[in-house]
Amino acid sequence: DIISAIEFDKTGDHLATGDRGGRVVLFERTDTKDHGVPRRDLERMEYPIGRHPEFRYKTEFQSHEPEFDYLKSLEIEEKINKIRWCQTANGALFLLSTNDKTIKFWKVQEKKVKKISDMNLDPSKAVGNGSIASSSTPKHCLANGGSPDRSYNYLGNDFSFPPGGLPSLRLPVVVVLYTVTSQETNLVARCRRVYAHAHDYHINSVSNNRLPLQAQQYLKTKNPMVDCLSCLRYTDIVPLILLSSDGETFISADDLRINLWNLEISNQSFNIVDVKPANMEDLTEVITSAEFHPTHCNTLAYSSSKGSIRVIDLRQSALCDSHAKLFEEPEAPGSRSFFTEIIASISDIKFARDGRYILSRDYMTLKLWDINMDSGPVATFQVHEYLRPKLCDLYENDSIFDKFECCLSGDGLRVATGSYSNLFRVFGCAPGSTEATTLEASKNPMRRQVQTPSRPSRSLSSITRVVRRGAENPGVDANGNAFDFTTKLLHLAWHPTENSIACAAANSLYMYYA
Repeated sequence: DIISAIEFDKTGDHLATGDRGGRVVLFERTDTKDHGVPRRDLERMEYPIGRHPEFRYKTEFQSHEPEFDYLKSLEIEEKINKIRWCQTANGALFLLSTNDKTIKFWKVQEKKVKKISDMNLDPSKAVGNGSIASSSTPKHCLANGGSPDRSYNYLGNDFSFPPGGLPSLRLPVVVVLYTVTSQETNLVARCRRVYAHAHDYHINSVSNNRLPLQAQQYLKTKNPMVDCLSCLRYTDIVPLILLSSDGETFISADDLRINLWNLEISNQSFNIVDVKPANMEDLTEVITSAEFHPTHCNTLAYSSSKGSIRVIDLRQSALCDSHAKLFEEPEAPGSRSFFTEIIASISDIKFARDGRYILSRDYMTLKLWDINMDSGPVATFQVHEYLRPKLCDLYENDSIFDKFECCLSGDGLRVATGSYSNLFRVFGCAPGSTEATTLEASKNPMRRQVQTPSRPSRSLSSITRVVRRGAENPGVDANGNAFDFTTKLLHLAWHPTENSIACAAANSLYMYYA
């Protein structure tokens, strides 16, 4: 039950987690229902809200099962690698989940279940599964409605009837077995489609073209039942051209290829990026992460193990062998070592909500890139600089290959990523900001920043500035405690509209609100 994926939906009202057991667990926000008005509307009206966002367990389901590839003699584990929310429709939730080889499209919807309060059938007169016993049938009548008092010769012409006219015809009667007093709703998860057999290597990313909130609101004004662009007339779509993705396609990426899918078609995909060389001995880099632009359905970015980010435009060609933009930081002269390429490998990238910036995470740093400036990152945040003297040990125990995720706040003013000892770090990225905070995924998140009595006390701001510069003592925190490299915080997600972070430490899910 180790958590392996976390994702908020676009509205922030639902949170999904996936674990190594192939399960997906959904949580829903509850404080938005207070006062009968959504929280976002209350904030617009400057309604005082003193409580933090609250989430509760909603449902869970088994998304993937362990499999075995007999052709390659390879075990396929059920661990959930990525979860992505899709556009809702008619009150139902839709999401994509993937393990190493197979992507599944799930629909979660409330179903009405009849609740039986009492049975009005006399048990003494019921047999078997509820059929009426023969003792309840009148003796002068047969089971099919006939009468034993008079025999009929169907082979002859004797159709005489007994005195009194026609015999009574007895029809089957529906017997009421129960009384329904109420109807309850039950959440049911159903797999709508399975996208399989399209990747030879492990899937590391799934990203879908999601309609932004402005587009969703516009669609509802045109027709409350419409949830996709293909359902509208051309004249209705024109105002959405500049602000919406199509909401119908998604990409999946493995080490060497990126495929483009349509949500409605599970047996066909298009290969749009292929970095596999003719001779595998010439392979120098692999794809590590891929993400669609939040508003432009023709633009996506993917990162590589060499520390570069490529932005491609699907309008240029069917197979995007060439990139539209390349972002990479020049290597400092004389700084190359055996570990240079390993620590430069990008483990995760995220677009800012407006699509202007890209956040990337490598082993040592967080970097913020402006898509209009490809000469270098606009900001670099030191995360693991204190580990540089320990790279040999980290290489020996494979910790140097850990894949840490990153995330941005909805307003784009802060970024966050995980670290060891179940720590995660939050940096301010606004111009001139020196904000940097180290928190622990525990019930006392500030425990690591409390000073010991033997040391002079310092303000939180002075501590965080040290963290930001990466000048803290190697291998110890502010209290002098040694970092634990066996406990790591790899997965976290930022609420799209509020200063709330969900992060996973082993099998525990923590949520923090500032």
